[in-house]
Amino acid sequence: MAKRFNGTINVDIRDSEPDWAPFEPPKAPDGAPSVVYIVLDDVGYSAMSCYGGPVETPNIDRIAADGVRFTQWHTTALCSPTRSCLLTGRNHTRNSMACITEAAVGFPNASGTIPPENGMVSEILGELGWNTYIVGKWHLCPTVEMNLASTRRNWPTGRGFERFYGFLGAETNQWYPELVYDNHPVDQPKSPEEGYHFTADVTDKAIEFIKDAKAVAPDKPFFLYYAPGACHAPHHVPREWIERYRGRFDLGYEAIREQILARQKEMGIVPADTELPPVNPIGTPQDRTGPDGLPFPPLDYTKPWDSLSADEKRLFARMAEVYAGFLAHVDHHIGRLLDYLEETGQRDNTLVILVSDNGASGEGGPDGSVNENKFFNGIPDDLQQNLAMIDELGGPKTYNHYSNGWAMAFNTPFKMWKRYEFNGGTSDPCIISWPTVLGHGGEIRHQYHHAIDIVPTILDLLAVTPPETIKGYVQSRFDGVSMRYSFGDPSAPSARPTQFYSMLGSRAIWHDGWKAVTTHPTISGWSHFNDDTWELYHTDTDRSELHDLAAEHPDKLRELINLWFAEAGANGAFPLDDRSPLEILMTPRPQLASPRNRYVYYPDVADVPEQQAVNIRNRSYTIGAQVDIPGPGAQGVIFAHGSWFGGHALYVKDNRLHYAYNFVGMFEQKVAATEDVPTGENLILSASFAKDGEDPPGVATGVLSLYHGDRKVGEGRIKTQPGNFELAGEGLCVGRDSGAAVTGDYPGARPYRFTGGTIKRVAVDVSGEPYLDLEREAEAMLARE
Repeated sequence: MAKRFNGTINVDIRDSEPDWAPFEPPKAPDGAPSVVYIVLDDVGYSAMSCYGGPVETPNIDRIAADGVRFTQWHTTALCSPTRSCLLTGRNHTRNSMACITEAAVGFPNASGTIPPENGMVSEILGELGWNTYIVGKWHLCPTVEMNLASTRRNWPTGRGFERFYGFLGAETNQWYPELVYDNHPVDQPKSPEEGYHFTADVTDKAIEFIKDAKAVAPDKPFFLYYAPGACHAPHHVPREWIERYRGRFDLGYEAIREQILARQKEMGIVPADTELPPVNPIGTPQDRTGPDGLPFPPLDYTKPWDSLSADEKRLFARMAEVYAGFLAHVDHHIGRLLDYLEETGQRDNTLVILVSDNGASGEGGPDGSVNENKFFNGIPDDLQQNLAMIDELGGPKTYNHYSNGWAMAFNTPFKMWKRYEFNGGTSDPCIISWPTVLGHGGEIRHQYHHAIDIVPTILDLLAVTPPETIKGYVQSRFDGVSMRYSFGDPSAPSARPTQFYSMLGSRAIWHDGWKAVTTHPTISGWSHFNDDTWELYHTDTDRSELHDLAAEHPDKLRELINLWFAEAGANGAFPLDDRSPLEILMTPRPQLASPRNRYVYYPDVADVPEQQAVNIRNRSYTIGAQVDIPGPGAQGVIFAHGSWFGGHALYVKDNRLHYAYNFVGMFEQKVAATEDVPTGENLILSASFAKDGEDPPGVATGVLSLYHGDRKVGEGRIKTQPGNFELAGEGLCVGRDSGAAVTGDYPGARPYRFTGGTIKRVAVDVSGEPYLDLEREAEAMLARE
């Protein structure tokens, strides 16, 4: 609450006394520490060296060497839900984040919008005098708000962060990211050929933000949320980092798991009698089906290493090398940030926290992928196609992900991976370091904790009392507890007695060292949740959840199942959703404008995000551009939507109109005009797709025709993909192709701007009416203007 004015006000200022107290900006206590909050993505429990992993992470090890590592710290098993916990201290379903924001389904537990009564730590500290910065991944606003026409209430700058540089959605191309700077999109500062990579870029910005404020107020503390995209797919990293790991994974994921476990035991990360579960711990497509005979998810099967061909082993090992290089690369840039803090004398008074947001990811399936967008379109990977791209892995021509056997390895010693409520999905690294105050070096703690405990820990360490209201909203209770007690007493019992879990049909409950968990496959579409099999584990001694005690302790199992339902009810966890990725992602969601038959777009404006752009999936459509071309020689992009990994574009090359549809990055379909483009004013150049079938269902087939005015000048058969061009990023643009180009056939240089003419507008029509009717309508419109 603002301070009361205690000065004196009279008619004449000479008779008045000022009081600046109500108008002064907030000021943190003298000597207050800064906070660097590092949130890695899909890293898993055992990839980094300080958790026994095979990837050399010397800079993360630096943090661990003067801090504390937690061995039983947990997440929700997915990105947005965990990140909501990490910033609010409340359970994910109370944050309306039952799944990622792109998968919101319009219920209180899953709207993609964190309620204002669940305030963020950035909002608390910003109002108390800390500068607040975020670089990297946000992923905490609904898709309807990821655009320039939307409110910014759920952008970082609407939730207490003063500066933002990064991306809003689930993932981004690390070579061609969809960048937002504070409140507006920006182009990346240079190309990959000039040395660009997203991790380096956001690290530069993090240091810049700190320097900007320190030049003015050297003693003012800051809160930096540093959330690079690493190591979420796509696994993009400069080749020299990949080559450091050449041959290091040739033994295969099963042998690497054994090596990791041996190191973990030696380090004291896990109990000495910990055992490894099988690589397919909950079933395979061959031995398990759902209640209605539905298949076991084919992506959630791991091929035993010994069953692989020589080519498969070569490909899979390379995928692991790329991932390892990606993690080592982000470690290097974390080191740059630490070096800056040390060189400027800030490190000693900086609380550093490093976590991963969930377990290593199994989205690559048994064969891995050169384009993760296949997963979101329900299209299986093809091994031969992947092998053909082995030398491109990690580079701009792939959107790659490793095979899921590596997820098991990088989650050693646990079962399963991201999405699952087994420890493979939820048990993650957590390192806290503040050597001058906490005074620990390289120690380990085994108390059970969760992502919701970080905010209370930060507030406790900073001696901050959370406010009763934020922006006029009465604040809800925290679900988290401070972890500070564990620093002083390694043998102290866990302050957290219970934690519930729910993600995409997978469910679990932990209580006083015991855990009940379902074997329900995620995104399987099985439903029938009341028929689920629950397993029971004593995780204090059985971290890998290998010895099911359900038959020996049926009363304990029933007690925990009942407790899960009680906790789920208290946290508003229903309804449960285990539908396929394609079904979930295609769920109708709010649009800023009502669906219409014609969408009009203009050049020289920001990209339109796919979620708010025209939807051409599984339907007929026409793209018509109104252009002036004064003479021969026009070239470049007229319209582009998507990228190399799924998208379509209309462009002029060699004085001819061209159309390209890149089907989920698998193959390009091109149609070229047989005549040169005309010259003149108010020309209409068009591409029109007439759907005439589906093969398979959801994949539209038909004829794509090119037109100059009402004259057809080219045609060819194409098919269109069933789902989004990308999970996040790569919007629709006119007059250029920003980011990763839809096709390599464009003339000129990136971003392949249209030159030699003027684009006035581009209209995309999805009415399904015959093309000529649209042409006459357009001519009439131009005549009226």
